[in-house]
Amino acid sequence: MTDEDSRYEAVRSRDARFDGAFFFAVETTGIYCRPSCPAVTPKRAHVRFFTTAAAAQGAGFRACRRCRPDAVPGSAEWNVRADVVGRAMRLIADGVVDREGVAGLAARLGYSARQVQRQLTAELGAGPVALARAQRAHTARVLLRTTGLPVTEVAWASGFGSLRQFNDTVRAVYATTPTGLRAAAPRTGRPRPGTPTAGVPLRLAHRGPYQAGPVFDLLEREAVPGVEEITGPPGARTYRRTLRLPYGTGIAAVEERPHTGAGARPGGWLDARVHLTDLRDLTTAVQRLRRLFDLDADPYAVDERLGADARLAPLVAARPGLRSPGAADPDEVAVRALLGRDTAAELVRRYGKRLDAPCGALTHLFPEAAALADAEPDGPLGALTAALADGTVRLGPGADRDAARDALAAVPGLDDRTAAAIRTRALGDPDVAPAGLDAPDSWRPWRSYALNHLRAAGELE
Repeated sequence: MTDEDSRYEAVRSRDARFDGAFFFAVETTGIYCRPSCPAVTPKRAHVRFFTTAAAAQGAGFRACRRCRPDAVPGSAEWNVRADVVGRAMRLIADGVVDREGVAGLAARLGYSARQVQRQLTAELGAGPVALARAQRAHTARVLLRTTGLPVTEVAWASGFGSLRQFNDTVRAVYATTPTGLRAAAPRTGRPRPGTPTAGVPLRLAHRGPYQAGPVFDLLEREAVPGVEEITGPPGARTYRRTLRLPYGTGIAAVEERPHTGAGARPGGWLDARVHLTDLRDLTTAVQRLRRLFDLDADPYAVDERLGADARLAPLVAARPGLRSPGAADPDEVAVRALLGRDTAAELVRRYGKRLDAPCGALTHLFPEAAALADAEPDGPLGALTAALADGTVRLGPGADRDAARDALAAVPGLDDRTAAAIRTRALGDPDVAPAGLDAPDSWRPWRSYALNHLRAAGELE
């Protein structure tokens, strides 16, 4: 929604479909909200609109304590867009600015730091530092409200460089101190572990209906022993996996929630818990789970387009909110797409790194591409892992999708169907159709979702 009058109508009707797509701020109160905020609708003359929470914060507005606008699902636009702004937003969400600074972000994008700053500020109203700061503030709020970690540890884990910067940011964004933010958290219905070893409990929000069953079905079929496991009966399953992260390792557990139908509620969440060897990895771990479960998608836009097609309409009606799962580790997904589950499991047994503290059936990290390229240099596996290791093929949130498509096509022994699967999962590309399959342009830009509907209906392998 680009027209401000249309945005105001969404605010007036408290339309949760647009939570995360834009934010509105009230000049008379100094507070910014999500469109579905239940508070009394302000007068149009007092309202300003922002594309990102960071832009609202940069303009001096504080986050609403009632609707918590910083906790909404990310804008689906960044998943769809393949330009530099979309790529930058995905990298910032992955924590690149916190780890590598603006210079590191620019290097990954292939632009100068000045160009990146200019493009983001012009389109989003905030530069990469402000966008990363908003994300750090949200991570800090999650840790303050859900763990018993000391405030100093929360500051460090959230990515802040100093305690003063942490305190100033929390005051600016939430109009309270870190201690006050923790004190205001609900006392019932949530765990409050006292140590990081207990893990961080999370609610991974999504917009609109969410078909959890097909996602967990796929993960169960593909689960590689040692790296992943699914327990529990359908409808109440728990997916667990190991994570290789920038500062250490992690184990994540995500709970399946029953589907509630298109009109039952405007959104929801998946309950999760993340155990990390280094809490600085929290933001990155959360974003990788969000990509794996496709939680930032806009099911309304997808279902509207695909539901207009005569072939897909009954499938969309039967499964509103069907997602296109991504990847927690793009290189891992690429190798598994090439080899299949059983061979991938053998690679884990032979070359996977064993966890320092195994947790039940989770014992290993999936082997890195460089290790596989050295150990298995021949054939398609050797060609693919060598290309991943030396950067010839770049996957992940900030990758150039067109460049990745061309690079995958040049890998010896990689057929079109496997390359398409890698692009869909590892790149999170919503508009992939393998060569030879009937996927008309009328399905664009959601052909990946269309093919998932056909698979779910048994019309496609």
